[in-house]
Amino acid sequence: MDSTIAFYIFALPLLILATAGYWKLFEKAGRHSWEALIPVYSIYVMLKISGRPVWWLIWLIIPGINVIIGVGIYLDFIKSYGKFTIRQQAAGILLSFIYLPKWGFEQKTVYLGQSATVDFREKYRKNLNKSSVREWTEAIIFAMVAATLIRTFFIEAYVIPTPSMERSLLVGDFLFVSKFNYGARVPMTPIAFPFAHHTLPMFNTKAYWDGFELPYYRLPGLSNVKKGDVVVFNYPMDADSPYYRPVDKQENYIKRCQGAPGDTLSLLNAQVYVNGKMAPNPPGEQIDYTYTTTGVDLNPKVLDELHISIYDGNPNPTMTDEAAGILKGYADVKSLFPRIAKRGYAEPLDPVFPAKYPIHVMLNPKLPDYKWNVDNFGPIIIPKKGWTVKLDSMTFPLYERAIEVYEKNKVQVAGKDILINGKKTDSYTFKMNYYWMMGDNRHDSEDSRYWGFVPEDHIEGKALFIWMSTDENASFFNRIRWSRIFRAIR
Repeated sequence: MDSTIAFYIFALPLLILATAGYWKLFEKAGRHSWEALIPVYSIYVMLKISGRPVWWLIWLIIPGINVIIGVGIYLDFIKSYGKFTIRQQAAGILLSFIYLPKWGFEQKTVYLGQSATVDFREKYRKNLNKSSVREWTEAIIFAMVAATLIRTFFIEAYVIPTPSMERSLLVGDFLFVSKFNYGARVPMTPIAFPFAHHTLPMFNTKAYWDGFELPYYRLPGLSNVKKGDVVVFNYPMDADSPYYRPVDKQENYIKRCQGAPGDTLSLLNAQVYVNGKMAPNPPGEQIDYTYTTTGVDLNPKVLDELHISIYDGNPNPTMTDEAAGILKGYADVKSLFPRIAKRGYAEPLDPVFPAKYPIHVMLNPKLPDYKWNVDNFGPIIIPKKGWTVKLDSMTFPLYERAIEVYEKNKVQVAGKDILINGKKTDSYTFKMNYYWMMGDNRHDSEDSRYWGFVPEDHIEGKALFIWMSTDENASFFNRIRWSRIFRAIR
């Protein structure tokens, strides 16, 4: 069963149960039950029920603050029904799918009034028994703990910062990424500031302490990473200078998995082949094209309608195969061809793996000429746990980084001999699984073609759906891409 389908089969009943609880609780407060079904508006109703100002909705669009305020709104809401104790509030947050319907359908839970008002606090002073400052301090701490647990083990929000996945994912898409589809990774650098990844905003200092690190461990999940999945992972090259970041504090990247452990992958004229078979092309895949016209420049409106991009520093338009087919039919276009690198030729101005980045340990003074480029690459075998590779002048440059950096072995070369952890060897057996990740925007993505394999301990989660999308280049009234909201990622 596909892990996305499994996720929805698991999550949908929980969502229905929680919504049923809201339905009944709204009804108990004298509101219309159906108001619980409308996103955003239902939060407005919760503010009215608890007596908080409506303008608090603005806080919910500010990253970081929105989590704390969101939990605060929820706590005010359930306090309006007499849920004052820490135990009740923890149960209401962590097990909302159980306790919201329980409170909604049981007769003893009734609406007591707007919990954020002075009158309410005075009336139920013995139950609250806390100052406003203490109450908010506890609420913030509780919200931070709850949000951290949710972000670490269940689901986390991400935003697309670059066009490397266009046209499948656009700059400004806000995603929800499931941590438990592949199994949540236990934090490897547990001592860190909440809601900060690797750098504290404004202070530009580390947001974590790497003096204490835990070994890699992943909880059981719904499935393994599959070819075609859109995956969030830690950028493997951040282990090097100038950052030297721990694995779970390396930059977040999002790409599509094109190769799984044990696969033999190659590219032929920009087409991916896995184990000798042509791989399915992503629905939003696009590449660069060259074109000539009758002398009339392309109409910018046409480029916009066909979602054709021209990026800074790249004069070649980038488009999907479908857009190219339509554009080719325009009378002003004389010719239109995909811009594919020549097969059997390594481009010195655009080197790919393993020539793109320095190799820590060299077997020979000069790398072999693999004659690979961004469109014609491989074949290359993706390491699988338990697979043994024969190490020689051709394979050593491909797997040296995985052996030394990712699997933390001491690798040395003495003359023509390879030493791993001080022992001479001509082979290596891998301890982890690895993946091959590529952007759907084939000619505008730095991915595995440039830096190689992604180890399993770098995998964060699976991208599920877009919950919001904004276009900074659009006018104010057209900034939200309404058609992309709640769109599943495929």
